[in-house]
Formats: sequence, structure tokens, C-alpha cells
Amino acid sequence: MAAATTTASATEPPGLETQYRDIQAILQGRELRAGDSWYLLERRWFEQWKEYVQTGDQNSSSFPGQINNTELFEELDSYHLKDRLVENEDFVLVPADAWHKLLSWYGMVENQPPLERKVVDLPSTVKVEVYPVEIFLCLHSNMDNVVTAQFSRADSISTIQKVMREKFQVPESAEVRMWMKSSDTSCERLRNIYMSVLDTCLSTGMTVIMEMRNADGTWPSSRPQIMRNSMEEQDSYRGQPGVCGLTNLGNTCFMNSALQCLSNTPPLTEYFLRNAYLEELNFTNPLGMKGEIAEAYADIIKQMWSGRHYSVVPRFFKTKVGHFASQFLGYQQHDSQELLSFLLDGLHEDLNRVKNKEYIELRDADGRPDQEVAEEAWRNHRRRNDSVIVDTFHGLFKSTLVCPECHKVSVTFDPFCYLSVPLPVSKERVMEVFFVSLDPEAKPVQHRLVVPKAGKVFDLCATLSEATGVPASQMMVADVFNHRFYKIYHADESLSCILDRDDIFVYELSNACVEQDSEEVVLAVYLRERSHYRDYGSGSSSYGTSLFGHPLLMSVPRAQCTREALYHLFLQRLARYVRPPDSSEEVEEEEEEDEECGEDEEEEEGGCRTQTNGVSEDEGDEDGEKAGPSKREEDGQDGVQSDGQNNCHSEASPCSEVEERTEEESSSEAERGSSTEEGQSACGSTDTNSQDAADGEQGTGLEASGKEDEDEDEEEDGEEAARCSRPNKRVSGRRCCAEKRRKPLFTIQAVNSNGTTERGIGEGDSTFSFSSQPYIAIDWDPDMKKKYYNENEAEKYVKHHSMDIPHQQTTVQLQECIELFTTVETLEEENPWYCPMCKKHQLATKKLDLWSLPEVLIIHLKRFSYTKYSREKLDTIVDFPLRNLDFSGYLLRKTGVNGEPPSRYDLIAVSNHYGGLRDGHYTSYAKNKDDGQWYYFDDSKVTYAREEQIMTNAAYLLFYQRQDKIRKPTLPPPTSSGTSSSTNQLANDITSHNHDGVEGASSCVNMETD
Repeated sequence: MAAATTTASATEPPGLETQYRDIQAILQGRELRAGDSWYLLERRWFEQWKEYVQTGDQNSSSFPGQINNTELFEELDSYHLKDRLVENEDFVLVPADAWHKLLSWYGMVENQPPLERKVVDLPSTVKVEVYPVEIFLCLHSNMDNVVTAQFSRADSISTIQKVMREKFQVPESAEVRMWMKSSDTSCERLRNIYMSVLDTCLSTGMTVIMEMRNADGTWPSSRPQIMRNSMEEQDSYRGQPGVCGLTNLGNTCFMNSALQCLSNTPPLTEYFLRNAYLEELNFTNPLGMKGEIAEAYADIIKQMWSGRHYSVVPRFFKTKVGHFASQFLGYQQHDSQELLSFLLDGLHEDLNRVKNKEYIELRDADGRPDQEVAEEAWRNHRRRNDSVIVDTFHGLFKSTLVCPECHKVSVTFDPFCYLSVPLPVSKERVMEVFFVSLDPEAKPVQHRLVVPKAGKVFDLCATLSEATGVPASQMMVADVFNHRFYKIYHADESLSCILDRDDIFVYELSNACVEQDSEEVVLAVYLRERSHYRDYGSGSSSYGTSLFGHPLLMSVPRAQCTREALYHLFLQRLARYVRPPDSSEEVEEEEEEDEECGEDEEEEEGGCRTQTNGVSEDEGDEDGEKAGPSKREEDGQDGVQSDGQNNCHSEASPCSEVEERTEEESSSEAERGSSTEEGQSACGSTDTNSQDAADGEQGTGLEASGKEDEDEDEEEDGEEAARCSRPNKRVSGRRCCAEKRRKPLFTIQAVNSNGTTERGIGEGDSTFSFSSQPYIAIDWDPDMKKKYYNENEAEKYVKHHSMDIPHQQTTVQLQECIELFTTVETLEEENPWYCPMCKKHQLATKKLDLWSLPEVLIIHLKRFSYTKYSREKLDTIVDFPLRNLDFSGYLLRKTGVNGEPPSRYDLIAVSNHYGGLRDGHYTSYAKNKDDGQWYYFDDSKVTYAREEQIMTNAAYLLFYQRQDKIRKPTLPPPTSSGTSSSTNQLANDITSHNHDGVEGASSCVNMETD
């Protein structure tokens, strides 16, 4: 309505009686309805009009003249309504049609605005809003330029937005968002522009701010962090839209990979870039996220496709996802397919065009034609679900269930958003183990074995027996982690308990150990190093200890479970890398001795004769073995001192009195080295130093004769060693020195399975008694270990020729996976089907078929296999075509041109997963819709990619677009110098991937291979 309506615009009025009758009819029959418009009339003018028409004399002096509301205004400059006006005393209210009749008959005083007021539905009543809300309007870019406007409480925010566009000359093409600012300066986003002023709690005196999106896709009020460039550089940067990295916020590569694939899905991205989502945001859907996920996703897409960023930080999007899906809170690793499933579902519900979902009762096919049942199912689905996600990603399954008892056939058609296709699973698996021979001179040998996937530990031993000639019954299998036995397996345990990343060692035991009623016991032996200082913090004065090296499993006669006998057995078992002292070295006991005894010991030179069974440094060099860095060397310890002399095997007896200690394991080193010369980990992903007899070169073995003699007569050796340990020369007459004996290289302590000493375990006893699996620790003094323990030698191992045979990685066609998806299967016992004919649950046969396919088809390769018996990741290479993936042979629906619907697809994106079940890293390949070039997205890094690089065993999610919907690129292919990424190198330069959680997770000791 024009603000100024003059007398000239008035039409010829009807008769006075007709005027009165028409207006009275309108006034008497009209009820207040929310949203209707009513108008204020000055009461004096309205009463004069009633008097005029009731006289019936058109020439009466009571003619009211033009409509004049002057008495209602506080001042005529602003036309601001007076306060405290009372209805029927100061003004009357007339409906809009009555007002328009009066206006057409009498006109209005020039420049005076009509006083239109809306009927509002307040919580307790419906009334005409005489005093509207008066608010201040301004732009975010210029908050000093403020204008005042009045709006009804029934007006929507879109009305305010329209007024602001007009007042501030904001073009319709500009994307804006509205903020409400109260007097306390706090701002709240006016997200739903279709809400009323009343519902948004806008009141007089508040300010509404309009914010316009920047050219780079960001909002002025929340400009994101930009990687590797300042704000000035960012403003000047221009690159290919869509070629933009996403910063890893901490294990968020799964999210970045899924976002890059969706970002390069043309129909969805174009939908957001042209702002079509703004008209379809569903703020009332109880299954949705009030439009917040859709808006957060739109912000990411607009920034990535602005061509103004090298990389975008998706922190706000990550926060929104975590808010609505608590499983994604924090920074743990997740599955990109799970994130994609949540995101597609969230976008669908946020953009669902169906505001009120109706209840629909589903019907069974009951013998009706498939075409009829499928159309009905799709129609019912669209009645409740109608969004861009459904338009782009949803297809239709045909599910056929057959009862095995009554043969009832049930056919249903169900929508799907992606295809989860299984990979053919082999019945065999390849395992890599280290075999530790009974021969102390033999290095551990790494074997690659093919075993039944559903086999037992005995099957592993049987396969290894064929390669080694050692009976399977004389083998014991253990998982080694952090220098200790994580688990010792029984022969009847399932191999599914052993993961590919576990470090498995197989130990050969003596023949006597496996006999019935055997008098031998299997000892688990750990190596520990004492700290230089006592640990008083634990409430005792014991020395702290830390595990090192590779633990052992060895069988020992129960009669020899004494400290003295075990000392000799261990010394023999470790002979390859433990050098006994020779007669020229001073190794007498120092602890618990006073200075005088120490001085006397210095004069002793003799000792018993030693046997030569060591390996000289020269001999080791001749064999060309290169000892890798051991764990102690990494901790700053020097290696074994080797001066060219032969290592000596001491026959000295250990002290019968051993220190009583309550030892706590001070550290379980978490470093793992590579176990092969190529840098591969021999121990898998966890700390595994489970090698007891590391390796000595074949040409540098110990003198076997001396060791065998000791084995045959252990007790005689002990006595002879005890005699030999006494010094030849006595200088002091003190009693303590007379009883002094040769200091042992190490001491022996009973421990628990963690390698820590518990109070009461074999303390001070010379004989060990074991009720369950016994664990023994060999404790080394740091100085003795440094001098007599050869860490480089201990780390060596030999590769069996089976390791040289390249592991043939299986390759399957994508079509095979799809065929496997559509094969008949029998339902599992945990998921039976209720047969309406038999009236009970049945293990029916089920078959899935493809009825219709969407414009963009997502294929999920089920690489992660989880059953109640096993968990594994399948690294099978799936051969998927980049072009012309034809589904015509799988589609049941036969409609379209020549009876065939469009069924050929081209690849547009791939989400990759590198790593295993415990950790890994996600990246993606995607084809830019504008220039047709493939790019490799690795978090914030983006590089060119060639088509031959795309198919790998890491492919996890495949995005295909139907050929009839693909449009040609609008830009020419880029050159290598024009890449819009953080680096200009081509994708063929990509040789490594920084896996989330992979670097630093491998912490096993380096084992050097021959």
C-alpha cells in the first residue's frame, strides 16, 4: 500500500445506505485470524463517517473528508504512533477489505501512511498487534549505518531479510545470514528464516545484522584458519576450484577422505554451490540436525570450491559432527565409510522436503508383478524421503526370502544408499614366524608359512615341522611383546587369535619334555637389566629393573631347578652372545664386601682355566654380518666390548646367596626397529623382543664340545666350578675374604608373567618350585651386561628361503564382488526370519538383486572382516574399471530405451585405507568436475594423479557416476606448473604415506638379518 494516497485516487462511492450496509456486514461477520491484516482508523473520523452515512444526505455537513489519522501520531515527521492508545476510545480496528473500500471511497491525507497491523496468535489469545516490534537493522560490514524498521510479530525473518536487501541494496544473488543482537551485545544466529518474529523472541530495541559470505566461501564473523599462507597471501591466491586440501586435526584423515570424495561428486556439489539447499533446509525434522549439518557441510564445500585456499581447516564441521554423533567425538581413529553413512543420512534429513512424514503400511508382494511392487515401494519411499540425497544416491534392492520348511516366498523392495559388497575370502592365510632352535649356536630363522585360516596352533607347528624337520610336538608358540611373552599358546587354540601384526616365535623344546610323566618343566626366561640406583620410592630398597632382549622358552629337568644348575644352563643357552670372563679379568663379587676385601681381590689374578667358545670380532667381520641397533644402544648404552680375544665360558659357580629384591619393572621400552634389511618390522606392530638365542653367524659358532660336556654332567660341572672359583692366592687373613667367591655374570630371580618380581616369589631359595607356568628373570648388572652381553649378536637372525618367494597378492574383479553380493545365502542363527505361514522363525535363504541404480553409485568394499572367531583386514587387490562399469547384467528392471535403463558408470572418486585393523591412514583420489584431472588428496597435501595409480589394494570406497549424467569438463586439463596444491610435484612422486598412528606405533627391537 502506498504511503501517500490522495483524494484524486478515490473512486465514486456508492450510495450512503449501501456504504453503511457493506461496512457493517464486514465488521459483524469477521473474526480475528492469525496473520490477517487489520487497519487502525482514528475514532473521531470513523464516528463522523457513520453519522454521515446514516443521515442519508450526501450534502450533509457531517461529511468526514479524507481518512485522517493525525491524532494517532506522536509527530508527523516520523509518523510514530502515540503510546497508550486505547481501542474504541482513540481508534477503531477494521478488516483489510473494509479499509480498502473506505480508502477507495474517500482517499487519505497526503503522505500519511496506512496503519496496517497483523493479527498475532499469542500464547493466551489472538489479537491485533497495535504496537509492532521496532528493531534496528545494519550490515555486518558497516555496523555504524543503522536504520529503524517496524515489523509485526507475525512477520517471518525472511520478511526482515527482504526489507534489509532493499534498504542496503544487497543483490539477490548474494548469500546472506542473519544475526539477532540483544542489548547485552550477545549475538544469536537466526538460522530458520521462515520462523516468525514472535517465535524468534525478537523484541523492540534489538538489532538484526545481515552478514554476506566472502568470495572465498568463508563468513566474516568466523574466518577459518588458512594453512601455510598469511591472510594477505590468501586473499591474492587463485587456484583451481575444488583442488584444496583439508587439514588433519588429529586422526581425522577418515573424515577428510570422505569429504574429498563427496566434494568431487558433481550433482551434490553443484546443488550446494548454487545455494539450492537454502530453500530446502528442514528445521523441524525430528530425525534431522535442525539444518546444522547441512550448513556446516555447505561452508566446507564453498570454501573448497572458492579457488582461494590451499587448504581448509574443517574444525567447525568436525565439531558439528561430534555434537550430533557422539561416536565421532574426540580424535580417535574411525572408519571413513561410517562417517560417510552418517553424513549422507544427516544431509538427507536436514534437506528432506517432506516436513510431516505420514505413516505408510507396507504390503507384501503376494504374487504381484515385480514392476508393480517396485513402483509402489519407491513411491512410498519418496512420500517420506525426498531430498537431493535421495535424488542422487538412492537405488532399490529386490530382497527374496524363501522359507526352507513351507517354501513361502517373500519379496520386498528396499532402498539403499550404497552397495556394501563382500570380497572373496581365502581359506588359507600367510603367517610369518621366527623359529628358535634348541641348538644355542643357531640363529633364529624367519619362515613364511601358509596355514589354514580356520586352523589351530598345532597346524602352524605341523607346517613349520615340514620346513625344519623338528617334530611339531616339540614346538611351543608364543606371542612376544615388549620383551616379554604376551601369550603362550596351547596347541588346540585357534589361529584366528593370532593377528598378522603379532610377533610370533616358535621354540624348539627337548624331546624329553613332550613325553608323558616328563620330569622336565618349560621355563619362560626374561632378560632384565638392573638400574644403577636403588628404587626407594616403591617402599623398598630394591633395584629397579627393565626388560631387554628376547625372552626364551626352554625345558629344564625339575631336578636342576636350582640357582646353581640354572646358572650353567642359561650360560650355555646364551653362549652365542654372552661371553664368559677369562682368567685375566677381575669379576669377583664386590657387593656386600668392605674395602679391605676389595683390595685383597685386586691382588688375585688366577681363577680357573677357561674354555674358548667365543667369537672374535675379526671372525664376525669376516662373515659380513651387520648388527642392527639394539634397544639398549638406542637408550645410549654401548655395545659389547670385543677386543679380538676369544670369549671365554666361565666354569665358576654362581653365588649361592642371591640378593633378596622386590623389583619393579621400570620400563617396557616401546621402540621397535625394523627386523629386516629392507626396514620391514620382524616383530610386527608391537614391541617384540622375543628372541632368546639371537643369532651368530654360521662360521662363528661356539665350541660345541665344551657345551655338550656341561649338558651331560651339570652337577659335576657345578662342583668343579665351585672349586675353580676359589682364588689361587690368599693375601688377607680376614675371614670374609677367605669365603669370597667369583662374582656371577648375572643373577636368577623368579618373576611373574610381566617380568616383575613380587614379594614372596622364590626369595632367597636355592631351589625353585613351580605350580603353574614358571617365569624366570636373568638379572644383569649394567656394567656386566655392557662387558659380556653382545647386543648386536643377539639381534641377528636368518631368513628362510620361503621369505624370498614374493607373496602373490590375490586380485579379484569388481564384478566378482558384485556377483558374490547377489548370490543366495542362508540366514545366520542370530538373524532368523519370521515366516508368516509357519508362524515361527526360520533360517530362510535370502537373495539380493539390484532393481534400480542411482545417478551416483557408492560401492563399499568390505575389507574389514569381523566374525565371532576372527578379525582381519583383506588386502586383496580389487580390479575396478575407471570407465564403462556395466551393470546391465545385474539389473532386474527392464525399462528405458530398448528396454534397458542407463547402466554404465565412470569412476569419479576413491577413498583409500592404508594399514591394518589397529591403525592406518585414509587418503583419496578424485576427479575434478571442471578440468577432468585426477588428483590425490592426502589431508592438506594435494598432487596430480595418473589413472594407472588409482587401482591399489588400499581402495575402500568407490564413487561411480552414471554416464548419461556426466557433463564434459568446462576447462582444459591443467599443466604440471598450474596445480592448485601445497606442492607442484606430480602424483607419481608420491612414494610414501604418513599413516595416522602408524609411525611410532612399531616399537619392536631391531633384529639384523643375515
